[in-house]
Parts: sequence; structure tokens; C-alpha cells
Amino acid sequence: MKDDKIMRVGIVGTGWIAEKAAITLNGLDQCECRAVASRTPERALAFAKQWNIPKAYGSYQELYADPDIDLVYVGTPHSHHYDVAHDALMADKPCLVEKAFMANHKEAAAIVDLARERKIFLAEAIWTRYQPVVKMVRDLIASGRIGTPRLVTATLGYSMGDKPRIMRADLCGGALLDLGVYALNFVRMFFPSNIVEMKSQCVKSTTGMDLTNAITLVLEDGLLCNLQSSAACVGDNIGVIAGTDGNLIIDNINNPQKITVNTHDRVFVEDIHVPQQITGYEYQFVVCRNALLEGLLEPREMPLEETLYIMQLMDQLRKEWGVKYPMDDF
Repeated sequence: MKDDKIMRVGIVGTGWIAEKAAITLNGLDQCECRAVASRTPERALAFAKQWNIPKAYGSYQELYADPDIDLVYVGTPHSHHYDVAHDALMADKPCLVEKAFMANHKEAAAIVDLARERKIFLAEAIWTRYQPVVKMVRDLIASGRIGTPRLVTATLGYSMGDKPRIMRADLCGGALLDLGVYALNFVRMFFPSNIVEMKSQCVKSTTGMDLTNAITLVLEDGLLCNLQSSAACVGDNIGVIAGTDGNLIIDNINNPQKITVNTHDRVFVEDIHVPQQITGYEYQFVVCRNALLEGLLEPREMPLEETLYIMQLMDQLRKEWGVKYPMDDF
């Protein structure tokens, strides 16, 4: 790609997350959605018409074969990520794969190995990792304004009813891969030291998927982290980093808009707002464009080893809970 070239994205899938990607790309100057693919031509055409996308394909393979596509955005359910990413990589297409990256660590490792073997760019679309709030919070912690961090709490909950993608094992259901992944990333993107102990509990649906879970992590540096995620209730979705001299309150770990800084005895210091967004998804697309221009094979903001590590954590948690998908071998 040339420095002045617009990155042309092909979206695979036509669900709500694909819509969010299309809205985002329509608001960017250096990236655009050039094509969309669905398993049915009618759905692809309707999506393309709604979001002003030039090309609509009734099969995924047609999109992979399009020479105009610089990046494939995988916006299908978790259960389909492996096949889509595999086929796109085999067609030499760089991929941005929606979270959760794959169904399990085995699939994730195989896709990462394939991308590295073929020397093709690959990234996980965990959008919070790419947002400017990450540097903002890291800088606040490094400045010493809250002293030494000792405790992290993070909650993410939505009342999602009986949506198939939550209730069905064949769609990799449950709260963990859909919501808990954000809580785990909330810890890891600010405190990447080794986890020395992990304990958890979950409440399962009648279909055997985790609906609500609680995870406690102890990190090597002595930090304690309490994380909750739920697909069964409306959470406060707040993240708190508590230090010896104050705390940081992040208003929404799923898409932070405001950081509140408090000092001793919870005395308010200031609210720091993030830059205005299109949707919050724009940063991951811009990072991918810049990475392709640099000739990188993965983003600095979300290294593939980090994606693999979190997939491994989620496998371990599901093993403990007895939450199993058809593609698991544990």
C-alpha cells in the first residue's frame, strides 16, 4: 500500500457488528468498505444498499478473490471465525478478526501459525485495545497520581435474553467469549504481568452456557483483580484501578468515554474525556492500515501472542465450568 492509498476493506458477515464496521468505515477518510459478503446474495445486496457499499457477494470466496480488497474484516459469529480466517489467509488476504478471536486456543494457534507461515497480516478486533484511552490510562498510572495499584475491579453485563449466539454451544455461546473477554483485556492492557492464580465461578443456562461469571486473578506483582461478566443482567460496566494514593474510574470498559481521577479518601480531582469518536471502531481500522503500510504482520497494540494468551485463559475457565463447544478437544 502507498502512503496516500485508501485501505479497502471487505466485510464478511451482515450482522449488527458488521453494521457497526460499515458505519465506521463510512466515516473514515483513509479506509473504506469496498465489498460485503454473505452466504446469501439477497442479504449481501440489502446490506450493500443500506451502507452504500460498491460490491456485494453471495459467497465468502468471491470476496477473498477480489483483487481490490486490502483487508478482510471477519464479522461472523465466533463459531465461524476459524473457517473464514483460514480461507481468507489461504487467499493471501490480511485479516482483522472480530473478538473473541476464535472458539478456543487450538483454533487460534492454528490460524496464527498459518498467518506467520504465509507472512500475512493478522489481528484481533478487540476494539478497546486500539483506542487512545489505553495510553491515557497507562500514562496516568505511570505518573504516580494514584500511587501503587493494588486492586482492579471490572464488570460488563447486558441483559441479552435468549439470543442464539449466547445460548447455543455450536455458536460458541456464553458470556465469557462475548463479554468476559473485555474484562480480561481490561486487566491485561494495563497490567501485563504474569497471572499466578486464577479462581472463578459461573452460573449456567439450561443449555449449559455460562450466563454470569466471576473471575479472580492474582498477578505476579501482587495486584488482585475481580472481574464479572453477564449476559443475563444490566451491569454498571465500570472499571476501577485502585492505588495506594487514589483511584481511576473508567466509565465503561466496553467503550470508555471518561476517566475519573480521585485522590486520597476518594476526593475528586478531574474527569478526563476521550476524543470524540465515530463509533470507537475506527482506531482498529486505522491501526491495520498503518501496519500494512509499515509491512507489519501483526499490530503492536494487540500482539498475536497476547491474543493466544487470552484464548488460553478462556479455555481454562471453560474447562473449570464445564462449558464445552463442539470444536473443543478438552
